[in-house]
Amino acid sequence: MALAELMQEYKFCVETALEYWLPPITIQPTHLHRAMRYAVLGDGKRIRPMLVYITGQSLGVETAALNGPACAVEFIHAYSLIHDDLPAMDNDDLRRGRPTCHKAFDEATAILAGDALQALAFHVLSHDHHITVDAQQRLAMIDALAQASGSRGMAGGQAIDLAAVGRDLNIAELENMHIHKTGALIHASVKLGALSLPRVSKDWLDHLEHYANCIGLAFQIHDDILDVEGDTATLGKPQGSDIAQNKPTYPNLLGLNGAKQAARDLHEQALNSLNALGKRADPLRWIADYIVERDK
Repeated sequence: MALAELMQEYKFCVETALEYWLPPITIQPTHLHRAMRYAVLGDGKRIRPMLVYITGQSLGVETAALNGPACAVEFIHAYSLIHDDLPAMDNDDLRRGRPTCHKAFDEATAILAGDALQALAFHVLSHDHHITVDAQQRLAMIDALAQASGSRGMAGGQAIDLAAVGRDLNIAELENMHIHKTGALIHASVKLGALSLPRVSKDWLDHLEHYANCIGLAFQIHDDILDVEGDTATLGKPQGSDIAQNKPTYPNLLGLNGAKQAARDLHEQALNSLNALGKRADPLRWIADYIVERDK
């Protein structure tokens, strides 16, 4: 099955599951639940859930066991976008081609929606009865997502990002920021997919984690490139916003061609890390291609 067909299938799976886990707008507090659903159910690429599904199914995990982990990473991702867009953070007005959550509702509701989505992610991982691993491995899944979300992951990366505005970072500092801010949740998505297999081997897990680290950084480098070369209508968010906010980026440090080469090098490393998994890992190869070729 081609990647486009796989992505369509998995997008349907995760959006059905997201609808199931999100509180309905018919129960209190209705305004908060509207904001949560607005932020999550808008048109998104769903890259992180795709990685959960593709990793898990490459190892033979049934789709039903992957729906919960896929939702959990998407809830964390949606919460991070709500908070990143706030005036105290990146102060963005547009996300996924629509007004950001705090513009569509208000700042206080947006903060609470993000908080509630973060909590919901861990509720799903701890309660979804379709997850078939034992309690110890389920706990490892919860720990992986918690690590990716906190000060040693995504939240820490955002703190580094805010502190870096207007400063000159070297390439190692920029890489460290993005490993935390963007790479951590992509890494967790692959790891959750792998941990959905009962008694997954350490060797497979090591290969997949290296793959995840490479594509996580390649994803952010390509985002930096799109901020220069993309357009607002396609991106669904303001083109050139990183430049306008004087943020350090790979094109700034390496030049546009250097940034593109860095993304290609990481893409190649990601593919090489899958050699031991053979043909079963082809969908992971396809999504690695997509990450460095997408236009939004």
